[in-house]
Amino acid sequence: MDRLQAMKVFDRVVDEGGFAAAARALDMSPPVVTRMVAELEQHLGTRLLQRTTRKVALTDAGEVYLQRVRSILNEIDDAEAEAVASTRDLRGTIRIVAPPVLTTNFLAPLTALWHARYPKLMLDISVDALALRRIDEFDVTLMVAGEDFDANIVARALLHGQAIVVASPEYLARKGMPLQPADLAQHEYLRDTGAPARSEMGGGRKLRLHPAVGDGDWQEVDAPAVLQSDSNGVLLRAAIDGAGVAVTARLLVEEQLASGELVHVLPDWIVSRYTVYAALPSGRMLPARTKVFLDFMSEQGPQAIADQRYQPG
Repeated sequence: MDRLQAMKVFDRVVDEGGFAAAARALDMSPPVVTRMVAELEQHLGTRLLQRTTRKVALTDAGEVYLQRVRSILNEIDDAEAEAVASTRDLRGTIRIVAPPVLTTNFLAPLTALWHARYPKLMLDISVDALALRRIDEFDVTLMVAGEDFDANIVARALLHGQAIVVASPEYLARKGMPLQPADLAQHEYLRDTGAPARSEMGGGRKLRLHPAVGDGDWQEVDAPAVLQSDSNGVLLRAAIDGAGVAVTARLLVEEQLASGELVHVLPDWIVSRYTVYAALPSGRMLPARTKVFLDFMSEQGPQAIADQRYQPG
């Protein structure tokens, strides 16, 4: 048995969700794929997959083994990339995981530019609201953290931003423009209940605002919620339609602020400052392709991302 090939086949069966799909992806026959996984299980003396007529599922042993297998396969890919690639001819796959708000608003706007610059480097992007739990499974894990972030992980800061309060002109014409944080108590709050808790972005039952400049005292306001959701998109749509005030990262609403669909409420105040980090698996050499990706993302400030997102055509 070729153990390395068997590991690759096992990994692909999990990724594709079945033996037949993995066989198609690997250009192999289904019986061969089934036999290789069975031989791997026999070699290990344990069942890795539970088979049913519809799908396969990992056993507890399979879950543990898969993490180690992916780490081994990543190390092999890294070694091969280091051996054959030059900075002008990087190739391979970069596996990335990020929560939905970052994949949609931070990664997606830059993928075309990335591909034009590095056509032989493929981005394999997974979406997971709990991405931080999967750092060792991927080359890069994107995450958002507040100013007090101090976790025991290897992480590189990519982007700094602010969370602000916004509302539509129609809503403000109806309810009045808040002139100080305490005025928000008389307004209708569109509350973000996203998981994990959005303390970094100002989510929660009460609005806590800080002066945008300097170190002045914060103010906490108990604003009545009229809508709550764990979807940032739902809340922004509701804000644009005049349902109330919402808290959001300024990066996400640059187009709406420029067009006048939304208004920055209390511009001398912010809800929070945050940083987008790239977390890296511990104990692994940083591959050249991952370093190139991190450098590329670091170059892209909020305006560059906004420009890519809203390009005509």
